[in-house]
Amino acid sequence: MTYEESLQYIHSLLRFGMKPGLERIDGLLRRMGSPHDKLRCIHVAGTNGKGSVCAMLSEILQCAGYRTGLTISPYITDFCERMQVNSTPISHEELAGQVEKLKPLLEEISREGEPVTEFEAVTALAFQWFYEQKCDVVVLETGLGGRFDATNVIQKPLCSVITSIGMDHTDILGDSYRQIAFEKCGIIKPDGITVSYPEQEQEALGEIMRIAAQRRNTLCMGNAAALEVKRMTVEGSDVVYGRLPLHIPLAGAHQHNNAITAVETAWALNGAGLSIHDGDIQKGIAQVCWPARFEVLASKPLVLVDGAHNPDGMRALADTLGRTLPGRKVTAVAGMLRDKEYRESVAALAPFVKTAFCVTPDNPRALSGDALAEEFAGHGVAACAAGLEEGLRLAKEEAGEDGTLLVCGSLYLAGPARQRLLQAEEEI
Repeated sequence: MTYEESLQYIHSLLRFGMKPGLERIDGLLRRMGSPHDKLRCIHVAGTNGKGSVCAMLSEILQCAGYRTGLTISPYITDFCERMQVNSTPISHEELAGQVEKLKPLLEEISREGEPVTEFEAVTALAFQWFYEQKCDVVVLETGLGGRFDATNVIQKPLCSVITSIGMDHTDILGDSYRQIAFEKCGIIKPDGITVSYPEQEQEALGEIMRIAAQRRNTLCMGNAAALEVKRMTVEGSDVVYGRLPLHIPLAGAHQHNNAITAVETAWALNGAGLSIHDGDIQKGIAQVCWPARFEVLASKPLVLVDGAHNPDGMRALADTLGRTLPGRKVTAVAGMLRDKEYRESVAALAPFVKTAFCVTPDNPRALSGDALAEEFAGHGVAACAAGLEEGLRLAKEEAGEDGTLLVCGSLYLAGPARQRLLQAEEEI
């Protein structure tokens, strides 16, 4: 099986399960010899910041000398980014080999009546690969929610981490902070350790505290007031948390709280059988590279790519623009999904945008560029629909050498746009 054939096969599987539950992946993993039960995992759920916190934890653990597996969802450029060991994605050849081994089991289960979904198959494949790669620890990012997420098949994580809870996937997870927090907290197992993002919305925090207490978990939460910002630019921040100086190479005040979450998790892991020193934390966070999170790709014009895709993420992006580029308005290449409360997102970003070229992302749930342009225009922004190539070209011309070009609105836009922008820089 070639890499292309393996991807075709993966994408041919059901996108979502016929009914919620962990029975399908549990059955699949049992037939595979239960590789997930032979791994030590840190389980991370939340609405925003999961990827950043996972990336920080992965780097910290590597600096502490642990062979570290990492799952992310979705990927930015290449499907193989979804599973990594020591920050190196699985190779195309290895992925094809794993899919070839897994295919007979998937087809057997399908014949029995309820096929495995794409995310379940990829999760099972990742567990098997991490086991074969002899990972000391795995940082496991949930896909959607937590309670019924395929990753929640693990029995007892070293630590459960709840990042920022916001309003997203409300049609599936519920339309209140309490309901969404309840679903995310499904990853909390009895008699464990839970770490929470330091500034949760009150209703979400109440639910996190209730479930952690109910399941007899030690609940750790950082103190945002204990963080002092020394310097903050488009390329990151220098801060002191308690007495611990940190360089955070990811821009934005929200990344300060993500870093606090990672630090508190690292400290908590010292009580869960690992050995992590403050120097490992400092070095790990300082070397984090996380694409499409307020990422600087070029300087003339300043080119930024950000994957914020829901109202809370867009408010964080707007706040970062206001703090790091005060008084400047950006030229945006924007694309959003229609099921992502896009009106609130546009309302948050519009005050910082001069002109918007609106692209239809390559996704079945995409909002049309015309509809997005109309939404921006309603907030007084000069906006028009455009294809990706055309939008990037026009935005560069509009921004000029001294301006700022921002790609934003969806990771499904950020990935392909980032690829084209990097290719253009290489050609220059």
